Amino acid sequence: MRAWATRDAAALMNFPKEVALTLADVADLGRLVPHDAPHQGVVIEVEPLEEVWLDEILQSSGERSVVLVLDQVTDPHNVGAILRSAAAFGVAGLVTQDRHSPPEGGVVAKSASGALERVPWARVVNLARALDEIGEAGFWRIGLAGDAETDLAQALGSARVALVLGAEGPGLRPNTREHCDALARLPISDAVESLNVSNAAAVALYAASIA
Repeated sequence: MRAWATRDAAALMNFPKEVALTLADVADLGRLVPHDAPHQGVVIEVEPLEEVWLDEILQSSGERSVVLVLDQVTDPHNVGAILRSAAAFGVAGLVTQDRHSPPEGGVVAKSASGALERVPWARVVNLARALDEIGEAGFWRIGLAGDAETDLAQALGSARVALVLGAEGPGLRPNTREHCDALARLPISDAVESLNVSNAAAVALYAASIA
């Protein structure tokens, strides 16, 4: 591990002696990180997070577990916020399609507020095939859709649940809907058409936690 920090930040951080620390000014730190990564006076070089596989999440899930599946949710702010809610409600893991999800970058990490390192995140090539595997592992797959006739509370009940959420606007793709066991909606008022996907995830996770 290596670290760069301003003199004031280094004094506050109190780095362990084994960390190679270089004192730098703010301008130097800005050149070390992508433009979207807030450094607040400290930049730390660490090893990348270990790759997580879907079967690892499924095998480590308990008898009562929730898995979150995102269908082409690409906004890093939303994914970060979803990770934060997932950590808060003890989600077994997050599953996204590799080509249609944001990288584990600064925006996701900041929005997740520490949850990026706590929630296992599996990236898959084919989401429909992944949903098949999730179903075979005993999870009841519920796709959230505004046009569904069933409320989420009615669709819940299984001890192992996979909540599937689509991108804002398009929602779940037809092929993703076909690989769900049930479609359900959140019972919101007519005052708004829909919720932000990260807010919908938080509400759905709370509902699953008390079902």
